[in-house]
Amino acid sequence: MRIGELAAQAGMTRDTIRFYEKVGLVQGGRLANGYRDFPPETVAWLHYVRTAQTLGFSLAEIARTGEELRERPDTAEALSALFEEKIHVLDARMAELVTLRAELAARVGTGCPLRAAGSSASARG
Repeated sequence: MRIGELAAQAGMTRDTIRFYEKVGLVQGGRLANGYRDFPPETVAWLHYVRTAQTLGFSLAEIARTGEELRERPDTAEALSALFEEKIHVLDARMAELVTLRAELAARVGTGCPLRAAGSSASARG
């Protein structure tokens, strides 16, 4: 299928598909006239990519895990493992953000918020 039809069926722009092709997420052949030609299963793959992005996966993660998932016989089990791994990453990031928020809150009203914590009040920021 040509890129315009693929874009319409996948609900995204041609530019997005071209970008995904450039970064290796999708592969299309070329027709004799130079037009891109994609297999029909690309529509389902693009829906997977969008859903994965919505769930917080980067394009690099999607590219890496997509290859892994295609090779596994039980995709549901493999996806569950990926989701659990992502949850651990998110938990760690949330802990980092809580610490960062506390640091920022401690600096509110201190004059120069970029001064190292505990520095002298007479120092200028």
